[in-house]
Amino acid sequence: MEEIKGFIFDLDGTIYLGDQVIDGADTVINTLQQLGKKVLFLTNKTIESREKYAKKLQQFNIHASVENILNPTVTLINYLQESDPTACLYVIGEQIIKDELSKAGFLQAQTPEETDIVIISWDRDFHYDHLNFAYQAVKRGAKMIATNPDRTCPIENGDVPDCAGMIGALEGVSGRKIDLQIGKPSIITLDAALKILELDSHQCIMIGDRLETDIRMGNEADMKTALVLTGITTMEDLKTSDWEPEFVLSSINEIISSGKLGKFTLGSDNDSSEEKLL
Repeated sequence: MEEIKGFIFDLDGTIYLGDQVIDGADTVINTLQQLGKKVLFLTNKTIESREKYAKKLQQFNIHASVENILNPTVTLINYLQESDPTACLYVIGEQIIKDELSKAGFLQAQTPEETDIVIISWDRDFHYDHLNFAYQAVKRGAKMIATNPDRTCPIENGDVPDCAGMIGALEGVSGRKIDLQIGKPSIITLDAALKILELDSHQCIMIGDRLETDIRMGNEADMKTALVLTGITTMEDLKTSDWEPEFVLSSINEIISSGKLGKFTLGSDNDSSEEKLL
């Protein structure tokens, strides 16, 4: 078996739940880094900056910097700068993504008529005026680009609606599907992640709590995949899913606590079931 050199971790539901770190996450990440593995934290959330994510991880005793955190805002900005650098945007989203797009040089539309692209992101203050503005823009030919497809976001005591609610509202009234989705499981995010890691997909593993984003992206990219059961997905969900992970973990801590880290990190040729990968 080829050695796994790159570890791509989801954040919410995998490393932490809200402000509560998953038990053992710091030990796992620090051990992998000490072994010389490349670690990337890949989130579909746009309501915080990468700087804030890095600070949060550091508070959990996890070594992280802005350079090894990727979110849809960064990927979106890179995509727009290459494909449509003069686009005038209407953003359904919170102030952080609007500020970052403005800082990158993109104009924010003041009327539906001048809108080239409607950006649809998670917005906890989403309301009818947002929907109507976007609808009027789409009627006039504006494209629709979503930052992520997540239906919900896991928190300490359950979950809350995510970006899919905003996507569904605009698709419902416009009668059109969005033109593009940027975050996991998009190939756009995959390419951005591999570029940061400077690795090929078969050298990496995707570890996350969502079948339809984390596991799907990993499977479609020919990566190893590991599902953790500390977030959204349950064993019952797994039984009916179109996307099957190669490994199922009770939590990220099992990477080490299972005693199967050897082949996972060092590329042993031993194919015994006890040490298959995790």
